[in-house]
Amino acid sequence: MLLDDGVPSGAMLIGQRATVGRDEPIRAVDPTTGEMIEPGFSGASTDDVAEACALAAQAFPRFREEGLQQRAAFLEAIADEITELGDALIERAMRETGLPRARLEGERGRTCGQLRLFAAVVRDGGFLDVRIDPAQPGRQPLPRVDLRLRNVAVGPVAVFGASNFPLAFSVAGGDTASALAAGCPVVAKAHSAHPGTSALAAEAVRRAAARCAMPDGTFSLLFGHGNAVGEALVADPRIKAVGFTGSRGGGLALMAIAAARHEPIPVYAEMSSINPVLLFTGALAERGEAIGRAFAGALQLGAG
Repeated sequence: MLLDDGVPSGAMLIGQRATVGRDEPIRAVDPTTGEMIEPGFSGASTDDVAEACALAAQAFPRFREEGLQQRAAFLEAIADEITELGDALIERAMRETGLPRARLEGERGRTCGQLRLFAAVVRDGGFLDVRIDPAQPGRQPLPRVDLRLRNVAVGPVAVFGASNFPLAFSVAGGDTASALAAGCPVVAKAHSAHPGTSALAAEAVRRAAARCAMPDGTFSLLFGHGNAVGEALVADPRIKAVGFTGSRGGGLALMAIAAARHEPIPVYAEMSSINPVLLFTGALAERGEAIGRAFAGALQLGAG
């Protein structure tokens, strides 16, 4: 997905294969200048969505049964590949979001930290909640076989990248890390505000999957205008759960699609909220100017 100079090519990623989408391209806008940023990223058609979901479903039986050590190594390899992208990732994210370098470098660290944290959880194995009740061959009136229980992955997961966290809550962010840790292939939809950043992160996941010999279809990345790609992704019967960070309207719309399916699926959504701020008269009288400055700074912090 990268050109020789490290610039994203504009292709989608369906499994290990870079694919030119069949819909019109998406271009990021430099918020500091209003200029379009090249290249354009080809949008997915409903056929592209179906292909990515089919490949994820094909990969699922093998990926679910990968050994815990191998799966943990895969998550760590993603973190390593993101780090290896170096300044190319940070500079692209700065250009697409207007966020400062320090904020994005911190977010990259958080992203890699999340991946490594989930790797440690996978290695521990406690999340499987394994239980074995031994057989009772002498039980009367009939013998009983041993009974075994463990948590298993549900299947391919659709992940929607967030607008406000282009790394930690996006293509290789917490939703993707947790799904892969559980043994679920991921079909991610990039946020249109930062497609180049998303493509770079997806390339890191692709390289890690190739290095660790994960099955083709363990991860895919799609781009898309409007709502069509997201709606098709959540409606596809091969998708078994959704991770979403975004607006209340968008989240509720996806929840309605998921609930209306023949087989309803869970949507793990972090949606916008209203946070009340209480200003007391005594505090305003004593330090009103300082409170005003701090409040304005908090509103603008991380806005890009």
